Order: sequence, then structure tokens, then C-alpha cells
Amino acid sequence: MNLETSIEYVKGIGPEKAKLIKNVLGISTVEDLLNFFPIRYLDKSKVHKVSQLNDVSTDVQLKGKITNIQEIQTGKIKRLSAKFNDDTGTMDLVWFQYSKWLKEQLPVNKEVYIYGKINVFNNQFSMPHPEIEIEEKKDTDMRLKPIYPSSEKLTKRGLNQKFFQMVLRNICKEIPNLIHENFPDYLMKAFSFLSRQHTYLNMHFPKDMDHFEKADYRMKFEESFFFQLGYALKKLHHKSHTIGNPFPVVGDYFNDFYNNHLPFDLTGAQKRVLKEIRLDMKRPIQMNRLLQGDVGSGKTMVALLTMLIAKDNGFQSCIMAPTEILAQQHYNGIKDLLKDTQVNVRLLTGSVKASQRKIIHAELENGELSILVGTHAVLEDKVKFKNLGLAIIDEQHRFGVAQRAKLWAKNRIPPHILVMTATPIPRTLAMSFYSDLDVSVIDEMPVGRKPIITAHRREKDRAYVYSFCREEIQKGRQVYFVYPLIEESETLDYKNLMTGLENVMDNFSHHNVTMLHGKMRPDEKDAAMNYFASGKAEIMVATTVIEVGVNVPNASVMVIESSERFGLSQLHQLRGRVGRGAEQSYCILMTSDKLSSDSRTRIKTMVETNDGFKISEVDMQLRGPGDILGTQQSGVVDFKRLDLINDSAIIKTTKSTVEKILKKDSLLSLPDHQIIKNYYLRYYKGKNKWSKIS
Repeated sequence: MNLETSIEYVKGIGPEKAKLIKNVLGISTVEDLLNFFPIRYLDKSKVHKVSQLNDVSTDVQLKGKITNIQEIQTGKIKRLSAKFNDDTGTMDLVWFQYSKWLKEQLPVNKEVYIYGKINVFNNQFSMPHPEIEIEEKKDTDMRLKPIYPSSEKLTKRGLNQKFFQMVLRNICKEIPNLIHENFPDYLMKAFSFLSRQHTYLNMHFPKDMDHFEKADYRMKFEESFFFQLGYALKKLHHKSHTIGNPFPVVGDYFNDFYNNHLPFDLTGAQKRVLKEIRLDMKRPIQMNRLLQGDVGSGKTMVALLTMLIAKDNGFQSCIMAPTEILAQQHYNGIKDLLKDTQVNVRLLTGSVKASQRKIIHAELENGELSILVGTHAVLEDKVKFKNLGLAIIDEQHRFGVAQRAKLWAKNRIPPHILVMTATPIPRTLAMSFYSDLDVSVIDEMPVGRKPIITAHRREKDRAYVYSFCREEIQKGRQVYFVYPLIEESETLDYKNLMTGLENVMDNFSHHNVTMLHGKMRPDEKDAAMNYFASGKAEIMVATTVIEVGVNVPNASVMVIESSERFGLSQLHQLRGRVGRGAEQSYCILMTSDKLSSDSRTRIKTMVETNDGFKISEVDMQLRGPGDILGTQQSGVVDFKRLDLINDSAIIKTTKSTVEKILKKDSLLSLPDHQIIKNYYLRYYKGKNKWSKIS
């Protein structure tokens, strides 16, 4: 038997069960089974008394006798009830949806051990669906019992917990032949690690909780270490092999704008990020940098100043946005900021007329056009630059890797790449999703920006919410109403856009109302947006099409209808559409009366904080890392034990450890590092063909 052996050859499985396990759990080899870790452990080393249950909050084991079995009918619900007695007291046992077999087989008036979770109701203890063992048949192995992930489909076919425990015991007997060390002795001693063999044994059948915790730490460290190693090697290779155009000059265009046309002082964070970008672009190596910044933190200004550095060095720039609305927004903002300079800026989207396209294409090719703002239209083969030196991608997660590669091909020497996102990403997650990028963070808001006040309101509060909106409009402000749907919803509880529009128009009959949604034509969207941005409409009713990029500083109130239907990151992005001016702004989250646990957590988080990074961490805990940035990036992170939020200390330690190793031995050629190198080549080389290691 080896790690690649099919599980059908493992004792106790066979072809039929192997096929079922593969279909349900995706497990096909011995190695897959070894990495199929328990979700929890049963501790049957301690026997509690009924009188001790006040101090117990976990699953417990008791010893006593079962008596007084009876069936109880409450309406249509039928349950089986019994009393459990020990020498200190009595508690109830209860079974729902039980079989006749269970009632007949319960060991009445015999010494038994029961195990399960305790419920408390009216100061009475009960245990639903307890595990029962007769004393003379009790398993004498007092170690922690593993509980593995399973499903009803497997259990019905006899693949229950006892089956998986038996199979894993058989495999664990082979661990000395299957598992080999992947850390050198000096690392083992430095971190007091269990051996890798003992780590696997104690992950499946720990001697006690102390041994499990040591094994779990080693497993998490290992996962993080080799991920960080791959990440670091990729950066080393990338930096030394991808040629880029150096931008050594910070010249007249940058200095003139910075000294004479900058509308506000840069924050310390903006200056720090600009310095990081500047150092990158000075070298003859292609920059690949991710710029993270919360909504309203000033990423666009950093992007513009970076493009002026490109201009000073004789190169063109482009900035690409995922939607026409956002592209138009960037174009209007940049054009306005550069109106008193000699820098030529144009907009290229799918709706630009052919006559204008010809002018843009010609100016790009002859070098007259310095900055091109656009959508996916920029990627078309017929769009050719004279000398593209910098490509900026806004909302990176909405573009695929292939699309970014098309930008690379726009010049013989690939342009510097700056990707921006207003979706705050936990730093540990950023390392995973953007492993080929250096990360810069604008973690400071412009001076004078007032935090948005966020409130949670229900349907009974609607009259008050409308009254508050009218008061804001009377002050000269504008209001967004955002809805999750465009057409009739199958669930009648949720407001949809069209009925919402009618409702708003009925209640605000003396005000101008406009509407914006994704199914409108581009010219219709522009007209609606301009109508609102100009102040002619006091209210905009919209879907999440306004989530990114819409900038109306006079809009001070956002009412998000059915906000329980939105993800946390999306709620934060929507909220960022207000609070862009000098006035106090408000975000009102309307929900139904009944909320799920996750919905309550999302709403509570939004009310308590405006910090996008805190919000992103809660979002990742709720949704998981694979969902944070949508389907294009899902599945990138596939750790068995490592948690990107809760294990940030381990990630920090492994990052530092990897950096020290590679600083000393960048090719892992020293004898101490052969063991790391061999493991890396087996498990990671295929995923990272760029590596110099061989």
C-alpha cells in the first residue's frame, strides 16, 4: 500500500463502497483518506453525575439506568421518552422520529453509559437521541473518539462512524510506511513539533486533547508553510524574469499637477502607497501590485498620479473598469482633474460611436493620447498603443487572468500592472487570491470625511424612514433606494424594484424620482445617472448596478430594502455610495421581522462598524474564503486545517520562517533543505511550473 493506492484495496472497503465514498466525499486514494480529518472528538474518559450537569456545556457521558419508557403524542408530533437515573438524580431522554425497533431494544433497568448533548428547559435536564452502551459491552479504549464528516446517503448504506473509525485505524497502522518527514531537524526543534507520523496518528486517534492540539498546530503550520513557500518562490522568479520598462523620472507632468492642481492634501496612506509604486516602477522589472482601499479612500487619485509618472517617462496608460458606468465615472473624474493640463484623456466603451473610435485608435497609435479609460473594449485586438507602459485594472475580481494577460500583449515589453479593489480583503486572503501580486493598502480615510451612520429598521418603521428622507431632501440632499430584484420575486416577502418604484413615487409625489437597473440600455443608464447626479432628481431607485463607482457627493441617504438578501461585502460597497461629500450621511438597512442567524450577524456588523477590513473578516467567517471574490476565484484556497482568519498568527510565523530560509538558500540546495525541496517538488511543482527549483 502507498499513498496513491485506490481505497478499494483498503481493508474493509472494496469496489462498491469505494465508488460510493468517491461519489459522496470525493475520496479516491489512501492519501485522501489520511487527509479526511475528524470534525470533532468524543471524550469518554470522564463520567459525569446528573447533579454535576449545571457546570457542563459540552457533550457528556453518564452512567446509570433507563426506566419509564413511554410514547407521547403532541398534536401530530410523536416522541419516545424515558427517565435516566443515577445515584444523584434523574433526567429525561427523548427520541423524535424513532423506530419501533428502538423502543423494543432499549436496555431497561440495566447499567448503561449514555453520551450526548444536554438540553435545559424549565430547569429540567434532557438528552435527545443519546448514544447508549451497555456496561459489559462498553469499549474500554478511553482515547478521544473521532467523528468524521458523513451524510445520510453513506449512513444508510452502513458507512457510519464505526465504519470510518475502523477503516482509518487500518490505514493508521500503515503510517510508518506511508508518511515521511518534510521538515528538517532544526525546524522540528525550533517549534517543538510532533513527528509527521505522530501528527497524523493524533489527528485521527489522539491520546488526549494536548496531543490533538500539538498535531493540529503542526498540520496548520505545514499547510501554511508550503503555501507561503510556493508564494515566495513565485515572487522570486517573477521579479527576476519578467522584464519591464523602468520609469526613473518623476517630471514636469507629475510635479505640475501635484504642486498646482491637487484638490486636497494626500493622506499618509496615499503617500506611502505611491512610494511603494514608485520604487517598483523605477526598476527594469514589471510591476504587479494590488492596491486595496476602502470605498472613498482615494485609490483613483493614486492611480492618476501613477499615470502621470508614466507620462513623464514617455509612456501611455490605460485604466480598465468592469462597467460602462464606472468607466464613465473614472473618465469624468480624471478629465476634470486634468482640465488645466496638457494631458490628453479619452473614453473607450462598447457604446462609443465608430467615428469616435477611429479618432481614439489613431491617437493611441501615434502617441497623442496619453491616458485611455475604458471597459473590456480596451482589450480588442484592433486597440493598439504606441507605447503602453502602465495598465490599471479597477475591481480586479471582475476580470479573469486571461483578460489581464491580453493587456500584457499590448506592448512588446509588458506594461506595469496596478490592480485596484474597493473590496477590502483580509491580508491572509489577499496573499492567496493575489499570490502573484505585491499588496499595498490605503487604510486611512481623507481628512474631514464623516463616518456614515448606519441604522437597522423593520417594516413597522417605514413611515419614520420616509419622514427622515423627506427631511434630508428638504436640506437639499438626495436619496438612494436600493432593491435586490428587478422582476416579481417568488418570495412575496421581498420588495422588488418595480413595486418599490411605485411605492416611492406614491410617498414622494412632490419630488422627482429616477430609476437605474442592469437591464437598461447604456444610453438609458447614462441619462438616468446624469439626471440624478445633476440634482434634477432628488431620489434614485436602483438595483446593485450602483454598487461600484457611482459618485454623487450630494447623496446623503441610502435605504437598502430587503437588506438581509445582500451579502456583507455587497452591503458595504453599496453604503460607500453615500458619505462622499462633506455632509453627514446615513445608511438605513430595511429587513423583514424574521432574520436568520447569519443575516442578524451581517446587519449587526454593518451597524457597528464602517471598517471594511473588519467587515471582510466577518464576511469570510460567514461565507468562507472561496466565496469572498466570486466564482472566478472560488476554490483557490483549499486548506484542510488552516483557517485564514483565526490562524493569522500561524500564517505570520510561517511567512517569516519561509523568508529566512529563502534569504539563506533561495534554491533550497543546502542539505538541511533537501527534505523541504523533495516534498515541495512532489506536491507543488505541477502547480508552479515557473519555479527555478528542479
